[in-house]
Amino acid sequence: MELHEIHAESVVLEVTDEVTGETFRRELPIEFYENANFLRLKGENFEGNPSELVFISDTGARRLQDLTGRGPNQDPCGSHR
Repeated sequence: MELHEIHAESVVLEVTDEVTGETFRRELPIEFYENANFLRLKGENFEGNPSELVFISDTGARRLQDLTGRGPNQDPCGSHR
């Protein structure tokens, strides 16, 4: 089975302290979603309101340029004849 997207209701964050070298792991209630175009993290801010971060992949940025008319003005597949 080919995986096209990843979704989880929580994430595990692992960090290593620069001074001590000690590693810490925390499970956080952050919704995670990733596909070929972007990675999205959803949670709550300090006031308890919904908040999210979106990181666009190189593939997603190219597709977004194409959709908005700022991409190359050529057929990416060569030529359809």
